[in-house]
Amino acid sequence: MNYVALLRGINVGGRNKVDMKLLTQTFEKAGMNNVVTYINTGNIIFSNDTLSKTDLSHSLEEAIYDDFGLHIKVVVRSLEDMKEVITALPDTWQNDKEMKSDVMFLWEEVDDESVLEKVVIKADIDTVKYVPGAILWSVDKKDVTRSGMSKLAGSKLYKKVTVRNVNTTRKIYELMQNQFR
Repeated sequence: MNYVALLRGINVGGRNKVDMKLLTQTFEKAGMNNVVTYINTGNIIFSNDTLSKTDLSHSLEEAIYDDFGLHIKVVVRSLEDMKEVITALPDTWQNDKEMKSDVMFLWEEVDDESVLEKVVIKADIDTVKYVPGAILWSVDKKDVTRSGMSKLAGSKLYKKVTVRNVNTTRKIYELMQNQFR
């Protein structure tokens, strides 16, 4: 099976620094195959045919702790999971000078459509969708400071998500497709 591991909180603001070459070695030592990283924020594409997503997540969290001494949450998504997110993501959503669009990948314990009740959504500003495994969120750049998205950072829910912008999410999916053809 083909997967992406999405690490939360590495190489952000000078904290939890992790070298991608060393991280690749950590994944390989942990039994992952065809390991490829994408940008420095913890996106690792790999294959594994023996472990479930939950077991992969736990195994990789332990391996990262053993090699780097960091307690890093690892969200694992299959190629099919990512396809579902990409299919739900409107083609018009971008992360550019006009628009801010993010995918908030959810921990298992909060992965339910009711999660939308825990976020502030300003209907006249925010466009928000739930898809299994993620919240899709978009806002015009001019409205970002008024968006409910800005309130998420201080919430309990924020500690149970890892965020990627839509451009990064699309690129990860493309790499996952190309890596295993």
